[in-house]
Amino acid sequence: MFEPKARSTDPITSHMAAESAKDLAKKHRERIIQCLGQGPCGCSELAKRTGLDPHQVGKRMKELEQEGLAIPTGRTVMSRSGRQEREWTFAIPY
Repeated sequence: MFEPKARSTDPITSHMAAESAKDLAKKHRERIIQCLGQGPCGCSELAKRTGLDPHQVGKRMKELEQEGLAIPTGRTVMSRSGRQEREWTFAIPY
């Protein structure tokens, strides 16, 4: 599982932020996975469904892909800004 990290040379506040980000990132991933269960979509739609910022969703998608929980469908969809973005779907881990 992805865990935010701070370098050993970072100030204590960075270590505190990394620790608090663990729970937040986990909650974001859980919300995204739940929404992917409703059907494939792009990050813009996931942001709308989850109430998260599209940037937050984008960061979590790479983590979910690395964990084998989400995969790109190979298709693109229109983002809210009018650009093409990858469509994602839920992947059942084996």
